[in-house]
Amino acid sequence: MARFVITGANRGIGLALARAVAARGDQVVAAVRRSSAELKALGVEVHTGVDVADDASVAAFAKAIAGKPVDVLVNNAAIHHSDSLAAMDFARLRDQFEVNSLGPIRMTRALLPNLGKGARVAIITSRSGSIGDNGSGGNYGYRMSKAAVNMAGVNLSIDLKPKGIAVAILHPGMVNTGMGGRSPHAVEPEDSAKRLVARIDELTLAKTGAFLHAEGHVLPW
Repeated sequence: MARFVITGANRGIGLALARAVAARGDQVVAAVRRSSAELKALGVEVHTGVDVADDASVAAFAKAIAGKPVDVLVNNAAIHHSDSLAAMDFARLRDQFEVNSLGPIRMTRALLPNLGKGARVAIITSRSGSIGDNGSGGNYGYRMSKAAVNMAGVNLSIDLKPKGIAVAILHPGMVNTGMGGRSPHAVEPEDSAKRLVARIDELTLAKTGAFLHAEGHVLPW
């Protein structure tokens, strides 16, 4: 049985990930700002008040689980604000960097004492952060913050490899969630979670630092 720490596990992809790994018998530690009825129903360990954009909040969470080995850290918490060149709010851009880009670094760094040899770190990013795949523009804050966390993931993969810790940088696909909206072309969170878990399960040091679609193929930077 593995212990998973999953941020943003109260809804959407995070909740689906928590449900998927709990259902197969793994231990889930959910780190969330606020819980939800759906998360409570899973009967997993829930820590509320965890804001990945706040240093003190992340430090308090790390203290709360000090001494407990973490086999898999899933940095899933994220926010999305739509914007354009004509309509841009720089405060909202900064918010996205704090959560989407710096949040995974804060959490991974804080939990380093819990991550031993053989542990895995997953960053749930987005294809929107791919420079090579950007053909539509817009969404400045979200795109830039996800491009930044992709770089953070590569850095982490290099820095953590000597410790025997592998890092996955994962795009969940187009998913019907509250954050992303609904589309007839999108998959449900449960389908995305199943694929993401498969990518995490197969993660090794030989594959560390790759930018992968949940279906398994490599994405352009």
